[in-house]
Amino acid sequence: MFDFLKIFGGKSESSSEQAHKRLKFVLIHDRANVSPEVMEHIKNDIIKVISHYMEIDQKAMEISLENDQDAVALVANIPVNRMRPVAGHRR
Repeated sequence: MFDFLKIFGGKSESSSEQAHKRLKFVLIHDRANVSPEVMEHIKNDIIKVISHYMEIDQKAMEISLENDQDAVALVANIPVNRMRPVAGHRR
């Protein structure tokens, strides 16, 4: 599940394997036709919505696109520090 975090290199990969993963990453973004600006807007919107319900670590947050068979999937890794109390909702 966390393989997407290794896209930019891991200690056990050769430089050719790292280059292959970087190229794959670029091709996925190109195939989905998503610019870095759009990805940043998506990330900001997700932060805005989720922050109503939980305190998150925005600096450690990772959002990427991955190939999922014949489709492209949006993958988010969002570290949660704690849940926020929601008005009108009892636990």
